[in-house]
Amino acid sequence: MTTSTWAVARVLRDRNAGLYLAGVVVSGFGTSALWLASGVWVKELTGSDGLAALCLLAMWTPALAGPLLGTLADRVRRKPLLIGTNLLLAALLLTLLTVDSPSRLWLLYTVLFVYGAAGVVHDAAESALVAAAVDRSLLGDFNGLRMTATEGMKLVAPLAGAGLFAAYGGPSVALLDAVTFVLATGVYALLRVHEEPPAPPVGGWWARTAEGAGHLWSHTRLRPLVLAGGAMMFCAGLAGALLYAVIDGLGRAPAYAGVLYAVQGVGSVAVGLVSGPALRRLGERRFAAFGIALTGVAVAARAVPADPVALASGLASGIGLPCVLIAALTAVQRETPDALLGRTAATANTLMFTPNVLGLAAGATLVELVDYRPVLLALAAVLAATAAPLLQSPASAERTASRSPSDANPA
Repeated sequence: MTTSTWAVARVLRDRNAGLYLAGVVVSGFGTSALWLASGVWVKELTGSDGLAALCLLAMWTPALAGPLLGTLADRVRRKPLLIGTNLLLAALLLTLLTVDSPSRLWLLYTVLFVYGAAGVVHDAAESALVAAAVDRSLLGDFNGLRMTATEGMKLVAPLAGAGLFAAYGGPSVALLDAVTFVLATGVYALLRVHEEPPAPPVGGWWARTAEGAGHLWSHTRLRPLVLAGGAMMFCAGLAGALLYAVIDGLGRAPAYAGVLYAVQGVGSVAVGLVSGPALRRLGERRFAAFGIALTGVAVAARAVPADPVALASGLASGIGLPCVLIAALTAVQRETPDALLGRTAATANTLMFTPNVLGLAAGATLVELVDYRPVLLALAAVLAATAAPLLQSPASAERTASRSPSDANPA
């Protein structure tokens, strides 16, 4: 049995880890299906590309408030919060059964916005509860398998959602997503984890929110990983906005993007299976550096107008992109006190994923102004520069401890 296979078996034998992964698969299927169907739904009702794009914006916008929303995950017990969040979303999704005309699209946008906000809270609570419920030696393996499950659902669920939408319309996809949240609620209810009631809050809400950012900024192991993750996701977003220019350079139709996305998804599924052993062998910094450097090579390769190179680039991107995200999340779970973990995880997610949206916006502007190939090569250079510091030894704990928290706190 190979090391990665043995690690997968260890995770699946852990009752809580197996249940968590089951919940990720079930709810992830519904979320991925709705993500595609919501845009198609709006497009069919209005014929507007802009209004269809607002669906994605509605779901992403709450991530900007991640540090604030993550504070909720540290104020209550996490298991009941996960269960309550899933039931709330299931109930809200049922209201979409009434969306049958453009005049009711406000309800769809509202639900998607709440969906995104609840997702931020859910991810923060889940990250914190996983750290308590899953053996710490399995956290890297679990986070890798979670990535595999999430990316695997992205390969399957959108097609299923599109088929269901074509056959029965948007309300049927909303109903499917609601059912998946109810099923996930049942899975989370089976978790065996003991949680102490949170201590009474000290200080105001804003001060408690800033504690997550302060912990990340003052920690010499977490700060470089999270900042590198944000830089990489900005570059990935900018490169993603150039994708259709790359496809034009290949002489392919726009639908070829589906092939490249599928190949990238296969790479992400594969790297999740080996992340645990790789983290144990390389450590978080070197594993993240490997992923960023590989992503840089993949981005540079997109400048070559050849199908085999484009496919290899997609596969390499799929392998490289998740590495720093898995490494950073695992490090946050291991290096953060439980009382701070919800808001710290939410802050880390905001710092890493929000730059992706900014990169998309910047790329959408650049692609109209300049040739895409020099931009890709410049991005590859930035990614190489981002990876290099992670290969150096981190600053000593003594130097960090000599600085006061107020000096290191960006708030």
